[in-house]
Amino acid sequence: MNIKKNIKEDIRDSFIIWRNEFQSVFSDAGVIIFFIVAPLFYPLLYGLIYDNETVKEVPMVVVDNDNSAKSREFIRLCDATRDVRIAGKCADMEEAKRLLKEKKAYGIMLIPRDFNKKMVRAEKAYVSLFADMSSLLYYKAFLLTLTEVSLSMGEEIQIENISGATARQEEIAVAPMTYENIAFFNPKSGFASFLIPAVLILVIQQTLLLGISILSGAARDRNTYRNLQPMQRRRQGTLHIVFGKTLCYMMIYSLMTVYLLGIVPRIFGLPREGDELAIFLFMLPYLLACIFFSMTLTVFVRDRESPFILFVFTSVLFLFISGISWPASAIPWYWKEISCFIPSTFGIQGFIKLNTMGATLRDVSFEYLMLWGQACVYFITACLVIRRKILQSGKIKMVLSQKSF
Repeated sequence: MNIKKNIKEDIRDSFIIWRNEFQSVFSDAGVIIFFIVAPLFYPLLYGLIYDNETVKEVPMVVVDNDNSAKSREFIRLCDATRDVRIAGKCADMEEAKRLLKEKKAYGIMLIPRDFNKKMVRAEKAYVSLFADMSSLLYYKAFLLTLTEVSLSMGEEIQIENISGATARQEEIAVAPMTYENIAFFNPKSGFASFLIPAVLILVIQQTLLLGISILSGAARDRNTYRNLQPMQRRRQGTLHIVFGKTLCYMMIYSLMTVYLLGIVPRIFGLPREGDELAIFLFMLPYLLACIFFSMTLTVFVRDRESPFILFVFTSVLFLFISGISWPASAIPWYWKEISCFIPSTFGIQGFIKLNTMGATLRDVSFEYLMLWGQACVYFITACLVIRRKILQSGKIKMVLSQKSF
């Protein structure tokens, strides 16, 4: 009978915490922004910005110091490509730089005076490229275009120098080995297909972190941690708080996760090759790890404003050290070590493999187990942090009572 009574009391206490946390969430405009508004609209904004996944017809100006038939042919072939548009010719580099500064062009092609002469002599001819590096996509478009055009013209010159050969012999001479470039998992080679899936996972972690931190700061301001704990059962009160709060956040973010990972990719036509059940099972430890991770970091929160100073800037940092937007091989070892403590690192890597690459849950077993490990570790630290806040809140309350007396 005592066991059944204790179980009923445990369920009742957890339900009270869950109910109170729901009331706190939906009565705080700041928390609603991070828990509801940001997950709903931020991915849409990001997707609309990068809806055109590749750049086309990027304007480029030309400084043609050779002004020969070959240089004009080179310019014409560049202009005929999909990626580059020749916006005009300049008399010198100073004029071209001025157009670059005025954003009327994003690249400069400089053809030297000896361009045609070197080609006639069967020597290497050089073309210089100057690109506005405010966007790597511009540089990519210019570099690929000039490379393809130079290879194409090189083949034509090589065929002209072959005498008495059949068409088949000419084909073998200029291209002894044929190859086909196939882009796996991102056939458009687009920016949105590459980055937005990672951003969706990071949005879950960062909005949870900021929302939970604001709730913690508000509770500290009002000194309500003391009231959350059942006074007659002090030792078990911490677990009730953690379980009740976690249930509240899980219910909200289960719906947000379905929207972010199920609906948003369909809206923007992002690659979706994974099994939905596998993704659901993978997201369970990720959500738990993010919730307990956020609860743990509230140890640094002193008021409602603290999260904006402490955690907002970490979004870009966490995205970079996840190994998606920046190659993992180029990340220093100490950042790799730090990334192992961040749920989004394994969440992003695992979700990309499941959703974009069509992997199975067995294929992401390392990321899956690491998330469960983080969830367990951060659950313990979250309990310690909540317990510490309760004790501190009790001391503050006792001091205030003594002063009032």
